[in-house]
Amino acid sequence: MSDARDASTRSIAAYKALLRRALDNRPSGTRLKLAAALGTNRSFISQITNPGYPIPIPAQHLDVIFEVCHLAPAERAEFLEAYQAAHPGRTQAQGKPAQGRSLTLTLPDLGDARRNQAMDKAILDFVASLVQYTRTLDRKSRGEEEPALDQP
Repeated sequence: MSDARDASTRSIAAYKALLRRALDNRPSGTRLKLAAALGTNRSFISQITNPGYPIPIPAQHLDVIFEVCHLAPAERAEFLEAYQAAHPGRTQAQGKPAQGRSLTLTLPDLGDARRNQAMDKAILDFVASLVQYTRTLDRKSRGEEEPALDQP
């Protein structure tokens, strides 16, 4: 591997480590909320938060990540600095809120924390699948090609 490629991989790993650390300090379920907000699956969230995977975080996802993860100003600044170092010239987050809406559900208590968490996860996964499906339909209606497998 070339020195430039090694440096790029290290730079990507640096901002992913920052995001992972931030997520580790958030309530459980934040990764699932992020997947739903991005219209992706848990696997994609694992890839974009694992410094061992060289897959970059798409710039268009930054605002959603900042909103869902509630990054403190210092965390956001540190992340953006590392992101810009890894991807010079890429568009930075615009600071505008993600488009979306909220829906509140009242669910039965299943009497067990693990079962309740499994139900929450299943619902968030289902919503993420629906969002991905509608985005696919939108792309097809515009005549666009499907994104590569490592892209949402």
